[in-house]
Amino acid sequence: MRFIFMCLFCLLPVQTLQAENSQQTYQIEEYVDGLTYPWALAFLSDSQFLVTERGGTLRHVVNRTVSQPVEGIPKDIYVKGQGGLLDVILHPDYQTNRWIYLSYAAGNDQRNHLSVFRARLVDNQLVDTQTVFSVSPDKDTPVHFGGRLAFLPDNTLLISTGDGFDYREDAQRLNNLLGKIVRINDDGSVPDDNPFIDQTDNTLSRFVFSLGHRNPQGLVYDANRNLVFEHEHGPAGGDEINIIQAGMNYGWPIITYGKDYSGARISPFTEYPGLQQPLVNWTPSIAPSGMAIYQGKMFPHMQGDLLVSTLKATEVRWIQLSGVEVTGQTSLFKELGYRIRDIKVHPDGSILLLIDSEQGKILRVTPKPQ
Repeated sequence: MRFIFMCLFCLLPVQTLQAENSQQTYQIEEYVDGLTYPWALAFLSDSQFLVTERGGTLRHVVNRTVSQPVEGIPKDIYVKGQGGLLDVILHPDYQTNRWIYLSYAAGNDQRNHLSVFRARLVDNQLVDTQTVFSVSPDKDTPVHFGGRLAFLPDNTLLISTGDGFDYREDAQRLNNLLGKIVRINDDGSVPDDNPFIDQTDNTLSRFVFSLGHRNPQGLVYDANRNLVFEHEHGPAGGDEINIIQAGMNYGWPIITYGKDYSGARISPFTEYPGLQQPLVNWTPSIAPSGMAIYQGKMFPHMQGDLLVSTLKATEVRWIQLSGVEVTGQTSLFKELGYRIRDIKVHPDGSILLLIDSEQGKILRVTPKPQ
């Protein structure tokens, strides 16, 4: 699949809308509570959705009531550092085939990796469970798993994988699946039009869609623009949004706008021939987490724009777009003071925020009554 776009690198001032600001046009309510470190959400219907908790549980929420833990979760979930149960997404033909896809960290301290499995939900239990993908090789670090999932119109699945932190050079190598965006068919097989499918001497490269990523935490397909947006954590600085194209190299760690946490320089280059520039660079870091494209009726002024939840910055960045040109950024919900793990647009057009906390909850944002 080919995605065509004009890449525009953007550094724009950020406007802030505080709760007391006269421009503020939203109200926030507690929508669901009783969650522990919620990580991701997928809507089954207007009144039902699934929520992953990083500690290894999946919850079925019906009419704002949280279920007991769903049974049938894999037994090899590795919960440490940034590892655990991560993303959840429905197959595009879910109403027909009922497939649910989940990503998780698997293994132990010495050998761990990202895995993706699919299953069907029946009476609060996952059945017909199948592992469809596992990152290779194993690593021995409890961080940088990536783990975001996004389906494309042809029902192939994109999976973001992290570089494992101590293995950052592998993000540039096609003989492994660290620091990549991977593309598989919905059953886990390799699509025959993947960009590196002809490298017969390296079977892992056949799965690679793009390379040169650090720790991708946001991944969405934009049906209106027919392109994929991704965001990822830089080190100390260099968080970024990219537009993902098949076969492209996004530079990590050859180019970066960040520094190592020690203050040391990772690379002398912020750009290099053949390596893609980000659409947006955040330096200093904001620690982006989830991402959504706003398509709804409640906030028509956001239509088609990106909403990026953040951890370190404790806000949502509203990225205003004209086509693929970034025209502005606005800081939203800073007054809450929460680490926000994920953001989703409800079918009714309201915005849901997953709060990253042991006393986790989901907040709902709606327009303020006039």
